[in-house]
Amino acid sequence: MRSLLKKIFGTLAQKPWETDQAAIDANHSGQTFNLSNQMSAVIIIFGVSSVLFSLIFTGYLYSLPPGQDTTFILKTNLLWINTLVLILVTYFFDKIRRDFNNNLTNKIRKNLIVVGALSYLFLLLQLLLWYQLMLDGNYVSTNTYFSSFYFFTALHGVHLLGGLFFWGKVTSKLFKLDEKDYKNEKKNINALSVYWLFLFIVWFFFFAIMFFYNDAVLAWCKSLIS
Repeated sequence: MRSLLKKIFGTLAQKPWETDQAAIDANHSGQTFNLSNQMSAVIIIFGVSSVLFSLIFTGYLYSLPPGQDTTFILKTNLLWINTLVLILVTYFFDKIRRDFNNNLTNKIRKNLIVVGALSYLFLLLQLLLWYQLMLDGNYVSTNTYFSSFYFFTALHGVHLLGGLFFWGKVTSKLFKLDEKDYKNEKKNINALSVYWLFLFIVWFFFFAIMFFYNDAVLAWCKSLIS
């Protein structure tokens, strides 16, 4: 992921009108990024999903109902537990990717199962959180604060289910291979690892907005201005 970002921003910083850069471009093979089809598909999903999630974020920020306790959802323990589970999923998927790159294949099967189990646990806990909110009388139709949360987590869950579908295909294929042939699935694993990282980043941004954009923070900012 870091090398990809370096390539993207390095390319944007180039000045093709300069003589030295023009000479480099003249000898260029024509291929700027060495991306697999799987990684290209993940990047396209990133673009589309980022637009959708950005709209949700914007709607949330500009439609908070007056008098709403904006720290209400943050007070539920399940939200913090879900965040911890998603961090663990991202960690284990990145560990699998690093093991692939270092040819440490002995724990890859076990870690793939851990990733799947934690991902399903995250979805289960998210449903329990919805159930808890509804028991307290907070529904999608209650106000825009809760409707934004339900809609965001539902969309995030759909993306996670899509990732689990491909995780299942890759995992089942990997279990049929000998350890020496794991390298055949390296591109799929790398793409899935980046996909899960994206899911965590999206969750983190929404979580951060809910944490920082609340009445207490706004009151503190107003006190500084006054």
